[in-house]
This record gives sequence, C-alpha cells and structure tokens, in this order.
Amino acid sequence: MRKKGVGHSGKLPFSLRVLLENLLRQEDDRFVHAPDIAALANWDAKAASQKEISFMPARVLLQDFTGVPAVVDFAAMREAIRKIGGDPKKVNPLLPADLVIDHSVQVDKFGSDKAFAFNAELENYRNVERYAFLRWGQTAFDNFKVVPPIQESATR
Repeated sequence: MRKKGVGHSGKLPFSLRVLLENLLRQEDDRFVHAPDIAALANWDAKAASQKEISFMPARVLLQDFTGVPAVVDFAAMREAIRKIGGDPKKVNPLLPADLVIDHSVQVDKFGSDKAFAFNAELENYRNVERYAFLRWGQTAFDNFKVVPPIQESATR
C-alpha cells in the first residue's frame, strides 16, 4: 500500500490489517473497489466513519450447534430447487466450510472399567441419524467437510 502512496498499514491496529489484507486479496471492482482499500488504509481512529467494509472470509468454521441447521438449510434449498426443475447440485457453500462435531456424551454408567465404552456406544446410538445426515452432507456438497469427534479408545 505504501508504494501506491496510500496509507501506512504498519500503523493500523492488527484487526484492521487483517481486514485490509482481505480487501487487497478480494479487490475486483465489483464488490471491493480501490477507494474502499484506500479508505481503510487511511483509517483515522479519531474520525467518524460510516463506510462499510467488504469482507470475504477464506474459510468458514462451524460448530455443530449452528452448523447442523446450516446443512439442513442447504438440503432444503436443494429440495426446493429440485421441485422447480433446477439442478440441486448447484446449491453449495460459496466458501470452504468445516463443521466440527463435538461429543454429546451423557453419563449413563460410571464407576466401572466398562463405563466409558458403554457411554460412548450409547452416544453413537443416540446420534446415528445425525451422523448419517452429516456424512451425506459431506459427500453431497462441494466446499463442505465434517470433522468428526475424536474417537478415544474404549479401553482407557
């Protein structure tokens, strides 16, 4: 930016440098324009600004509490497109998205060597439909990956 005579990125707060880098990578004269970049590069903490900053993340990280409903929404959109005669395979996340699944273990048995294995098996039984749906989503959608819970040894 300095070579173009626009601002001094080293003086910006780190968070704004991240946004500035994103603007530079995304400049396309459609959504991100050179004046947008110049405005951010010349940011003044004392001046009031009403300008929006375009931001396009490189990747989306979802936690299962919010990510599973998002996959449901994508599936519903595909079904709606199919019903009107469109190509449902065109419905995909625009950006790479990783959905991280947490354990949802309930403690039904404790105090024995077999308690962990019992609780883990019950977790898989209780979530079989959810896990099957997410496996389907991972294969059905482009730009979508599911990170399953870590399977620890049942012989702890």
